[in-house]
Amino acid sequence: MKQLFVILLLTLSFSSCGQSSVTDSTEQLLATVEQYKQEDPKLISDIAQMLLVGFRGTELSDTNHIVRDIKNWDIGGVILFEYDGPSASRPRNITSPEQLTRLCHDLQYLSDKTLLISIDQEGGKVNRLKENYGFPRFISAQEMARYGIDSVRHYAQLTGKTLKNLGINLNFAPCVDVNTNPNCPVIGKIERSFSANPKLVSKYALCWIENQGRNGVISCLKHFPGHGSSKKDTHAGLADVSNTWSSIELDPYKTLIASGKIDMIMTTHVFNAQLDSVYPATLSRQTLTHLLRDSLHYTGVIITDDLAMGAMVQEYSYEDILERAINSGADMLCLSNNGKEYNANIVPQTLEIVYQLVKEGRINRNRIEEAANRITSLKNKYSHYEEIYH
Repeated sequence: MKQLFVILLLTLSFSSCGQSSVTDSTEQLLATVEQYKQEDPKLISDIAQMLLVGFRGTELSDTNHIVRDIKNWDIGGVILFEYDGPSASRPRNITSPEQLTRLCHDLQYLSDKTLLISIDQEGGKVNRLKENYGFPRFISAQEMARYGIDSVRHYAQLTGKTLKNLGINLNFAPCVDVNTNPNCPVIGKIERSFSANPKLVSKYALCWIENQGRNGVISCLKHFPGHGSSKKDTHAGLADVSNTWSSIELDPYKTLIASGKIDMIMTTHVFNAQLDSVYPATLSRQTLTHLLRDSLHYTGVIITDDLAMGAMVQEYSYEDILERAINSGADMLCLSNNGKEYNANIVPQTLEIVYQLVKEGRINRNRIEEAANRITSLKNKYSHYEEIYH
């Protein structure tokens, strides 16, 4: 199967391959997945629910693969960006509030189930809704914390209302990394952490979660089990925190999970030998199942950080990433399509690979059903979200 995936990846890339071979390969792939859907519709449906996918386009057309991915397989969700990484250009999905509202409406209309429409809207540097597109100003978590709890509450409400009005129902925020290394290139240095004090991180994060929830937006904590001590950026490659990570980085998770208000947690790709001497967190059963599930008693959805990041693709094959992430306990797979390459067939390829892994016994079918059930439960809960948080 690895050989099949490599062949597909090569024929579908932006290389010197002829258009006819790309078309033939795509048609063969789609026919294979359609055959699997006929053979075992429940399995394909459950796998599709696990996929959260990025795409290009500020509006939808029938030729956009995301339309096919939602209508044919009912994927679990999408993720929106204002910048397209593979082409290093703008726009990707966002140009104005009016345009984005139409796009979100059209996406949701395609799905027979609730579609998770997600975004990274922390504020500060991690801010997809730019002022020059007509959105409000959103400051960083560090700056909010500097002004105190009222500031956090204000920006959480503003973020929640803005996203709700747009039709976005999932925000990959708040970031609950403890600022143990202020020079961390991807956390401390760009002001994504509320504080170096885990109690303050917990306090401000809970305020954020409650106020987003009151506005009908799901919050996702990140990055488990802690990215704040790293010296490298996992977007670029593997980051080893074995000698810098401290158990205090788990404190916000302990506190917030105990609150009963956490519905989704995102993994990080850092390598931490204190927790697993072989695999980074996203691929670590020790970290996701034994620590997060068994020790911290978390029962919600676990989603991976973007699987296109350097820490993943430079170290492992795509098949290995999928097998390890799912077996380790991840319920949703973030396929941003916003790394170095863009793949319009990332969904059927992933369906094909995971289906085969299940049929070969390398992934237990119960693990897929468990993940799909958690995602369905969250979607069912979302319909009562504002009521719950009020």
